[in-house]
Amino acid sequence: MNILVTGGAGFIGSHVVDKCLSEGHRVIVIDDLSTGKVENVNPQAIFHKLDLRSADLAVIFAREAIDIVIHHAAQMDVRRSVEDPVFDASVNILGSINLLEAARRNRVRKVVFASTGGAIYGEQDYFPADESHPLRPLSPYGISKLAVEKYLYFYYRVYGLTFVALRYANVYGPRQNSEGEAGVIAIFTRKLLHGEQPVINGDGNQTRDYVYVSDVVRANMLAVHHPSPDFFNVGTGKETTVNTLFDSLRKLIGSALKPVHGPAKKGEQLRSVLSYEHMRGSCNWEPLVRLDEGLQKTVEFFRREKTR
Repeated sequence: MNILVTGGAGFIGSHVVDKCLSEGHRVIVIDDLSTGKVENVNPQAIFHKLDLRSADLAVIFAREAIDIVIHHAAQMDVRRSVEDPVFDASVNILGSINLLEAARRNRVRKVVFASTGGAIYGEQDYFPADESHPLRPLSPYGISKLAVEKYLYFYYRVYGLTFVALRYANVYGPRQNSEGEAGVIAIFTRKLLHGEQPVINGDGNQTRDYVYVSDVVRANMLAVHHPSPDFFNVGTGKETTVNTLFDSLRKLIGSALKPVHGPAKKGEQLRSVLSYEHMRGSCNWEPLVRLDEGLQKTVEFFRREKTR
């Protein structure tokens, strides 16, 4: 198949590209490199540096005869979305509509969408949240992801463009950007390896569901072959506090730095954890990498990066 991966120079997208290529697909990557890195792009893929909102997107769809779209390109920083909701909506909503228009006009078979479970449910009524949990996002980022889910359903019902939306927990692993505001594991790991002091926002008792990137890639490939439109959580069903996470990384790295706390951030949820029972029942998916294993692999990656 001809598979287009948007955001294919980024953290999760580049791993998805690698997997698609390993399965024998022809892969086209679109990324504007605003946060992605060209060195992440597999040389076997066809790469187009392009903003998702560009009119040239339709030209690429027509030229490359796209069968499947795996859509990861996004403004993904929750805090930036709070500070600049107009920019967040421009990239995440208008960019996605531009993509969907190109997809339906060029008879794409399916869109697999990287949504969010961490931000779309808001403060949870029960733990872990399943897909029927009320959707009450507390940030423009979560709102924009929910809006795209609604557009996907519209394009399916009106134009027959089928989809799967994957609601990710907090994804981590090699290639995650350690320079921004998103990705606490990557940020803490880089700082600890360089002897710099990480700052824990708030009291550190906020919890997240951390899922390793290889498990997320498997979920994407299963979604490609899933026969009907659906929404799936992709998480582990386990909560970990930021304080526990910091302590685990500090011990793995051998750092003597103690936890330092700063002010809590606006729009940040207190608890987030996802049930994966729906995807297990429908796709036979479950997380395979334990947190301790995933943290070890992530630390090893950043340690190698440090010595380059």
